[in-house]
Amino acid sequence: MIRFDQVSVTYGDAARPAVQGIDLTVPEGELCLLVGPSGVGKSTVLNAVCGLVPHFTGGTLHGRVAVAGRDTRTHKPRELADVVGTVGQDPLAHFVTDTVEDELAYGMESLGLAPDVMRRRVEETLDLLGLADLRDRAITTLSGGQQQRVAIGSVLTTHPKVLVLDEPTSALDPAAAEEVLAVLQRLVHDLGTTVLLAEHRLERVVQYADQVILLPAPGAPPVVGAPADIMAVSPVHPPVVALGRLAHWSPLPLSVRDARRKASSLRERLTGVEPGGTALSGPSGAVPAGPDEAAGPAGAAPGDTGAARKRFGRWRRREDRQETGTHPAPLSAVPASGPLAAETVGLSVRRGRTDALHRVGLAVRAGETIALMGRNGAGKSTLLTTLVGMHEPAAGSVRVGGAAPHRTGPRELLRHVGLVPQEPRDLLYADTVAAECAAADHDADAAPGTCRALVTRLLPDVGDDTHPRDLSEGQRLALALAVVLTARPPLLLLDEPTRGLDYAAKGRLVELLRGLAAEGHAIVLATHDVELAAELAHRVVILADGEIVADGPTAEVVVSSPAFAPQVAKVLAPLPWLTVPQVAHALEATA
Repeated sequence: MIRFDQVSVTYGDAARPAVQGIDLTVPEGELCLLVGPSGVGKSTVLNAVCGLVPHFTGGTLHGRVAVAGRDTRTHKPRELADVVGTVGQDPLAHFVTDTVEDELAYGMESLGLAPDVMRRRVEETLDLLGLADLRDRAITTLSGGQQQRVAIGSVLTTHPKVLVLDEPTSALDPAAAEEVLAVLQRLVHDLGTTVLLAEHRLERVVQYADQVILLPAPGAPPVVGAPADIMAVSPVHPPVVALGRLAHWSPLPLSVRDARRKASSLRERLTGVEPGGTALSGPSGAVPAGPDEAAGPAGAAPGDTGAARKRFGRWRRREDRQETGTHPAPLSAVPASGPLAAETVGLSVRRGRTDALHRVGLAVRAGETIALMGRNGAGKSTLLTTLVGMHEPAAGSVRVGGAAPHRTGPRELLRHVGLVPQEPRDLLYADTVAAECAAADHDADAAPGTCRALVTRLLPDVGDDTHPRDLSEGQRLALALAVVLTARPPLLLLDEPTRGLDYAAKGRLVELLRGLAAEGHAIVLATHDVELAAELAHRVVILADGEIVADGPTAEVVVSSPAFAPQVAKVLAPLPWLTVPQVAHALEATA
């Protein structure tokens, strides 16, 4: 269905191709997952399928891309619209109309479908994606996750033969992501639709893939194979695979169910052991290889009990630590006390005719990291934007650094709080990374080079002359974060901070945020990334319909929730382990 024949793409005056050596076939009726670190060219490969490369993005395309027999070099995107449906990383850039129902119908109108067919398909899609209650809503009033579902739905209504999706679950809560992936599976299995998708949250999708295409590095040729084979060698992999590598399980598990079947002996050895100590630095799920792992990415061969005995040999039980007097600090110990960075009391906020927040009470202390979680539209982003003065309370009060944010000027407020929004481009206006950094230093009265040092820490390979629009979504987010951090606000707010980030970039972000919290900064992040919450947050606050329904230590809240529990917690349940670095730390400490 999709054929790449020795394809390479070079943009402008770039010294090297963005991608090269792409020679592969995606068969009809398969779900193919495109993976790789941020900035390796995944979006370029996807855009080459729908004709945006080179007709819209520019650049030079060598080789040939054919979709259903049509050469994308000679067929422009509008001439491929009846065959290929595309959803990019940015849903807002996808919309043409004002309301949900009109957006779902627009693509079919463009193809000239009959009104009765359009009506039926709109209703089917509203039900499939849980959008029925939003049909008359203005798109601009929807949450980021709701907008993403509308963007996906607008493509599904045209019934394309090929679906190209760039991070389709990045802004979705866990339940909504499962619904979208279930719809994609039904299209693949029942209708023979071909799906090519790129995704960084592999824990959500890898078990559904028929094959995986790995782009290991910028300009490197792809590696194609079965999901388990690729995950054994991939630099990006989900926590369940990292746990399998650590425990030397073969074959590697791709789902929680597969891992639980292999984890009985590990659970027995962890029984009575407290998760403790500081997590190993590095990305969520990335575990340093031990000397006995050098034999191969999948770990020791079946039946090699020596390696397993070495790795899982002598555990120090709770009683042992009590005897020796060693008590590691909990992984996510909540600061016992500290000045209030922000507080809301009985806070209610209305957005138009919608009650976005209702009697929310929240206290955030210096040095504390809080994860706001909940389904799309629960009020997480509204709470963050209220803390920076974008909404006036309808009832109750909100204080940030002792000031009422909606009555405080922007320059004064900048000394108390900084927000990295869901759409990082909202903060980026300059033509180059260097210009953005210089402006951030000036606005924050910081020493020249402060912002650039932060960018280098988060994005080691991005040059000064790079235009922000040429960065990937994850790279733009990291740049926006550096711009906000330049002012070193006592309270840092992040809205979906890992959207578009690979595991390595997320690891660098976690390390940076941990350092800020240790210095006394308060951090509140709204996220659907349960792995990030498990690794970073002291507390988890769950919102539903604008109200707080759970607020407590991370381990207590996420382990008790089937929807928000991380993969390791599900695999090792009922034990209280949350992350692979926790387990790895215990193994190394007791070896």
